[in-house]
Amino acid sequence: MNTEDLILKTATRTIEIEAETIRGLLPGLNSDFVNTVQIIFAAKGRVVVTGIGKSALIAQKIVATLNSTGTPALFLHAADAIHGDLGMIRSQDVVICLSKSGETPEIKVLVPLVKNMGNTLIGMVSTVNSFLGRQANYVLLTPIEQEADPNNLAPTASTTAQVVMGDALATALLALRGFTPSDFAQYHPGGSLGKQLYLRVSDLYTLNEKPCVSPDDSLRQAILEMTSKRLGATAVVDDQRKIVGVITDGDLRRMLEQSTPDIHALKARDVMTPNPKTIDAEAMAVNALQLMRKHSITQILVANAAGEYLGIVHLHDLIREGLI
Repeated sequence: MNTEDLILKTATRTIEIEAETIRGLLPGLNSDFVNTVQIIFAAKGRVVVTGIGKSALIAQKIVATLNSTGTPALFLHAADAIHGDLGMIRSQDVVICLSKSGETPEIKVLVPLVKNMGNTLIGMVSTVNSFLGRQANYVLLTPIEQEADPNNLAPTASTTAQVVMGDALATALLALRGFTPSDFAQYHPGGSLGKQLYLRVSDLYTLNEKPCVSPDDSLRQAILEMTSKRLGATAVVDDQRKIVGVITDGDLRRMLEQSTPDIHALKARDVMTPNPKTIDAEAMAVNALQLMRKHSITQILVANAAGEYLGIVHLHDLIREGLI
């Protein structure tokens, strides 16, 4: 077998095994899963997620997902817990312990300590007959037939199962909480995902110049306005400040490509694109991006409900804010 065939065969086998492992999680969506979700939803404390080795890494990911979707959570490494960090667990917290085998020494030490503290213990484990499976109040079952690596040793399918079960838990809690896009933005104010949910056109256009000419202004005036305001365009407005057209760099290039008797005699109305695309000031900034992409433009005019010109949002504004 040549190198290319070996690579593709191994990768295909990995994906197939992990896909089958995920399908095997469905029987685990049982009464224990429902009770776990309801207990966490009703809990007055936090969700403490713990594990060791690769399971500890997955536990950190689950904590991050829970926190970002409205369920307060923290990570506690199982080894650290039995060496002084057990005090992180409060009486009203729910503890989720991740372990593939449910038999690792650290887990065997930690589990009785958690139970003695009176906390509800959720075990995410591959078999209910393990030490963790027997001791847990509820079990989130993540069974696997084999790991995806050729030697059936490296945690691959097992960690995939843990990630997916953690996502199922988080999204079920999200649904119970009625978690909305606005809630999501509250927890992600600095990221691009959050900005898509709270950043508005009004937050952007006010930072730019406001190029503007009348239909009867000369082409020279329009070019000077575009140049001085550095947005690559100018709005064309009537006496009531309502938008009647736009002149962009592209309009100027197309005009020069055409045969004209005297460009010095041209007015703004002769060059402008009438009825240009506009967006409301209170629209989401991501909607402005969608319009620009749809119509292959790099700026869009902002107008109020009466059609009055307010300003321009440029593609560079959206890039600066991390929406692209």
